[in-house]
Amino acid sequence: MKVILTEKVKALGTIGEIVNVTAGFARNFLFPRQLALLADEKNSNILKDKQKALAKKINAERDVAVATKNKLEGLTVELIKKVGMNGRLFGAVTSQEISKELEKLGVSVERRLLTVDGSIKSLGTYDVKAKLFNDVTATFKLKIAIDAVMAAQLKKEQEEAQKRNAEKKAKAEAAKAAAAAEAEAAANAE
Repeated sequence: MKVILTEKVKALGTIGEIVNVTAGFARNFLFPRQLALLADEKNSNILKDKQKALAKKINAERDVAVATKNKLEGLTVELIKKVGMNGRLFGAVTSQEISKELEKLGVSVERRLLTVDGSIKSLGTYDVKAKLFNDVTATFKLKIAIDAVMAAQLKKEQEEAQKRNAEKKAKAEAAKAAAAAEAEAAANAE
């Protein structure tokens, strides 16, 4: 069923767009909330009459999107996460976490609008794209850092592991030297 959106609908489209939706979604959600009209000839004519009002709404939403884009461009968001011994995160960073962190910085961006290439499962810096409007896309940096206390603990654990490995290596070399000495002594005894 084709409908004309009269308001911005998350994950569907913006004002004035003609989109294809299921009949149940239109009947039970869009029409009762007056978010859309049936895309027939009568409503298309009404839409043309209201085009100026809709253009104002569209421009207002675009202006908000551009203002948000200006806030996001060049921004670096830092998340402090817990990391395992191998430098990988416990779980992945989600768009919801990024959205909450942006909210703390005073920029409201819906999580569905955020996209990251691949998944964020390790420390580093990532590029995040926010599609704020049809032709308005902002890009900002997301830096995943390790908790300072955890970094000290990991460093200590790595040093201990290196010490244990060095001790094992020394024991193995001593055992190898003893075996070689024993073999030489046995060869001399014959």
